[in-house]
Amino acid sequence: MVTADLDPQAPQAPEPPEASPRTPGRARGFFSGRRPEYSPAEMPTTGYQVFRVVNGVILTLVVLAVLYPIVNIVARSFSDAAYIDAGKVDLWPRGFNVATYKAVLSNGLFWTDYRNTVVYTVVSTVISLALTTTYAYVLSKKDLRGRTFLVGVAVFTMFFSGGLIPNYVLVNNLGMRDSIWAMVLPNAISVFNLLVMKAFFESMPSELEEAAAIDGLSSYGILLRIVLPLSKAVLATMTLFYAVASWNSWFSAFLYLDKPNLYPVSLYLRNMIAGATNQSSLGMGQDDTQAAANIQAVTIVLTTLPILFVYPFVQRYFVKGVMIGAVKG
Repeated sequence: MVTADLDPQAPQAPEPPEASPRTPGRARGFFSGRRPEYSPAEMPTTGYQVFRVVNGVILTLVVLAVLYPIVNIVARSFSDAAYIDAGKVDLWPRGFNVATYKAVLSNGLFWTDYRNTVVYTVVSTVISLALTTTYAYVLSKKDLRGRTFLVGVAVFTMFFSGGLIPNYVLVNNLGMRDSIWAMVLPNAISVFNLLVMKAFFESMPSELEEAAAIDGLSSYGILLRIVLPLSKAVLATMTLFYAVASWNSWFSAFLYLDKPNLYPVSLYLRNMIAGATNQSSLGMGQDDTQAAANIQAVTIVLTTLPILFVYPFVQRYFVKGVMIGAVKG
């Protein structure tokens, strides 16, 4: 036994593998504040370290640039009009004031428009998602006759449109003016979202659908029971895309709606900013004139809160859903 150990030609027992920096012990050390340990071969290069520093600095500046106007709007919504007019409100409220919040929240028209926006957003998102999903699923079938023509029709509308006046005449002749359908049907399909979903469906293994067809599922059954359950990431992404677009839409309402009780809250906000809604329309008296200066900030805060609350729950699907759908195409 000793001779075998001393013989250089004798096979040596393999050395135990060195602990990887991703082992649980190293992971605990990293999260506990200690620097992760690397073997000489795994040491990050100088260029990579410089990239990480530069990337961190750039992303930090981008975050600050995005957060600054949001924080400023919130501060203005709680500030006194004198400080706002003097330009003294930056990141913290000056002359704390909630009179505007009371005036807006007590206005019945604001809540009516808010309800209309919720209804328009839900109905529009459901219709858009249903049409986009079915259209994209059909276009993903490479053996479909006329597939090239259908793709060309969709892409053509991405670059050319009928124009503002023809669209208005069409909506008017179809009898959709002053109704919910004028808000949810004209822009039901986004070609960009359609192409992303088409590429996502094309990236799915065809063997799954073939096995489901052998088991006796119809085309609708394959779509509902096989394809859609595996497409949660892109569906969540498209849902948020359509919901945000519908929530912020005001131009369609400006064109097709004449009754104030049908306006969405985005058009209410637009009228606020344009000065179409003054203090008297809010039921504000002379003692509440200070609320007029920050009413725009208050309305912006109240209309963006739902999106800010919903976004964190579906944000994790963004990169996964969009990137998977953009890999193949």
